[in-house]
Amino acid sequence: MQPVPVSVPNTMTHARIHPRTALVTSADHSFRQRLTQILTGLRWQVREAGSGAQAWAEAEESTPEAIIVDTWLPDLELVEFLSEFRSRFPQIDLVSAGGATTQDGPRGPYRQELLYALRRCQDTDTAIWNTAPTLGRPVSGADPMHREPWPIPVAEDGEELMELPVAHPAMPSPAVASAATARNMEPAALRSDLTLAERLPELIGNAACMLEVSRRIRLVAPRMTPVLIEGPTGSGKELVAEALHRLSLRSRKPFVAINCAAIPEALLEAELFGHTRGAFTGAVQGRIGRIESADGGTLFLDEIGEMPLALQSKLLRFVECGELQRVGDNETIKVDVRILAATHRPLAQRASSGEFRSDLYYRLAVFLIRTPALAEHAEDLPLLVDYFLGVMGRDTPLKRIDPSAVAKLSSHNWPGNVRELAHVLERAVILAGDEPSLTSREIDFGFSIN
Repeated sequence: MQPVPVSVPNTMTHARIHPRTALVTSADHSFRQRLTQILTGLRWQVREAGSGAQAWAEAEESTPEAIIVDTWLPDLELVEFLSEFRSRFPQIDLVSAGGATTQDGPRGPYRQELLYALRRCQDTDTAIWNTAPTLGRPVSGADPMHREPWPIPVAEDGEELMELPVAHPAMPSPAVASAATARNMEPAALRSDLTLAERLPELIGNAACMLEVSRRIRLVAPRMTPVLIEGPTGSGKELVAEALHRLSLRSRKPFVAINCAAIPEALLEAELFGHTRGAFTGAVQGRIGRIESADGGTLFLDEIGEMPLALQSKLLRFVECGELQRVGDNETIKVDVRILAATHRPLAQRASSGEFRSDLYYRLAVFLIRTPALAEHAEDLPLLVDYFLGVMGRDTPLKRIDPSAVAKLSSHNWPGNVRELAHVLERAVILAGDEPSLTSREIDFGFSIN
């Protein structure tokens, strides 16, 4: 196969290579770890901060060339922090992962690298590392898949120069390609490291299907895009919804969850949209609904597939225009919420059969995240067991687990998924009493539904 020719834009910005420092600020350790790895490959020195206050102190001490700030901070309002940071450190190139920064202020000579690193961190599509022909020149007479490093420009005095092409969405920076090769990092190994680094802390497991869930959460969390979460009962759909809210720009606003299957049909409309006094028998006073209480934040509609068809049409109107009417009221109220929905049923099939409104389905399922059954990532069972025993060990003496118990757990098919595992372990800890270890005797699947 002929190598793919590389077209480099004519417009280049030349800058001498010198030690330069970036400050990565995020409460998410995996985000910092991944971005640090990418920037290090681009020859940056990286300092990390887990909060706004720590970032301020690091900037005072090291005066970095650039700071990259994640979409939220645990201790300070993001927009206020960005404004004050820009005022206090006007010489530092400031990049916000959520786009909250203003356009004024310095744009350093390495801005393209920073944006590229941020895009790589947010968008974990690794196809860029699979396009080997774009990463270098084939060696004559050698394996066509082997590539030499991208040549680094050299000035007249022999000092290396870095070339930064203008934004080119189909091609990595030459500096990225040369850095990856110079560090002797195989593309497959690099993909593996970056994928593991992005796993969200609340999603326990290193199986490929679990890492894909984390990848999708990171991709869509900063957006307003509606998300449909599908997966079997007990597989962690609400955890996914909470992670989407935590990583969004709405993280400091309410996260309101409602289980559409747990509320009687006659009351569900009033629970969602609110009602006025006297709207129905027993309505002795008016109240706002769950949608209105989530204003500015995130609304999570669990078991959306169980919502009655008549109510689906009213929800559709709200999804389309962001307006609602309380039950018994003629006044229209504008509400700003991001909608996340979840179901254990195949919603597309229900829409095809007429059991769910297809127009509502297409508005809710703009972006799909599927939570896998525990049987699909059984290799994560030891990690999950350690996690749940650790959680239980906060209130009671920490239990060890005997190999016989591990074998019994591994032989089970887990129809109740991760929730069932948590309950089985909790039951085993109770049955073990004062014994320091859990054995196969305490592992009881009596409540499982097969």
